[in-house]
Amino acid sequence: MSDRFDCKTCNESLCGRKYIQVEEKPHCIPCYDRLYAKTCQECKEVIGHNAKELFYEDRHYHTHCFRCFRCDRSLADEPFTSLEDALVCSDCYCNEFSSKCVSCDKTVMPGSKLLEYGGSTWHEDCFLCHGCEKPIGAEAFIPDNNNYYCVPCYEGRVAPQCSHCKKALTKGGVTYKDEVWHKECFVCTGCKAPLAGQPFTSQGESPYCVKCFSSLYAKKCAGCNTAITGFGDGKYVSFEERQWHQPCFKCTRCSVSLVGSGFFPDRDQILCTDCNNDD
Repeated sequence: MSDRFDCKTCNESLCGRKYIQVEEKPHCIPCYDRLYAKTCQECKEVIGHNAKELFYEDRHYHTHCFRCFRCDRSLADEPFTSLEDALVCSDCYCNEFSSKCVSCDKTVMPGSKLLEYGGSTWHEDCFLCHGCEKPIGAEAFIPDNNNYYCVPCYEGRVAPQCSHCKKALTKGGVTYKDEVWHKECFVCTGCKAPLAGQPFTSQGESPYCVKCFSSLYAKKCAGCNTAITGFGDGKYVSFEERQWHQPCFKCTRCSVSLVGSGFFPDRDQILCTDCNNDD
């Protein structure tokens, strides 16, 4: 007698029957489907041994169940993506989730090169310099009034010119009397110290730091004999040919403040009413 040829699971004879070997062990079709066949992610039914099977990551599908969750088109030969547990064709995904290029108004497809700025999106080839109309790509650019420029075009066509060195001013800078300077070019006319971020004043059209202006042009206080610059000294009082810082404008004898009060000049002195009446 010949050896029996049985299913390794149910032990039924496989003579004259179809079978499938798993690890060199024969199984009848019912046992194989029960033990090894995958369950379709979509319809939850067994994917039989004679059915075509598709899988994505760790999920398995009948061919006819492998469809777009939105439009129900077959994804067997189409590009698709996964949206949580659902499969979505590229068209549906783009219509629902992808941005549109603000230049050509076409969808920016997933995986394509793009540029995002200020809440807007462009295809990389659609993001053009407003000056030379060449793609900016990944190069540096400068926005100006809703237009975008490559650096050479901005510096050559749009950027204001520094009043001192006449070169393009592309960022920061100082504006004074309707003219612009690079911060490093805006300096004191006297000592050449930078004035950006510092208090300064002018004599005619020329800017000066406080120190240079005080030594060259400021009037001296008749009380303390220091310069009246207007920086940190508050208001000042002027009488005939003399000036005082407000805190220095006081009675020569009793030192009471004379700001807002009557006073009497007495040669080089200024007196309050009481001191004047004592004479």
